Amino acid sequence: MTSVEIEYCVPCGFLGRAENLQHALLSTFGEQLEAVTLATGANGVFAVRVNDELVFEKHEETYDVDEIVRRVRDRL
Repeated sequence: MTSVEIEYCVPCGFLGRAENLQHALLSTFGEQLEAVTLATGANGVFAVRVNDELVFEKHEETYDVDEIVRRVRDRL
């Protein structure tokens, strides 16, 4: 089964963004996902990994929930 990890910067206030993405993934994929976990980080990090494979990193791209959901779908 597929696991997703969302690592977010606590000092930057990215918790809400991480929760929104977690909700979107669970609403979209439901039981297809084993887990969607949140991991705290720092230094501006906002990264999404599917089975430990990096699929999104904020430093490289613009945050777009729909695009991240598509990338997760591609790895199911």
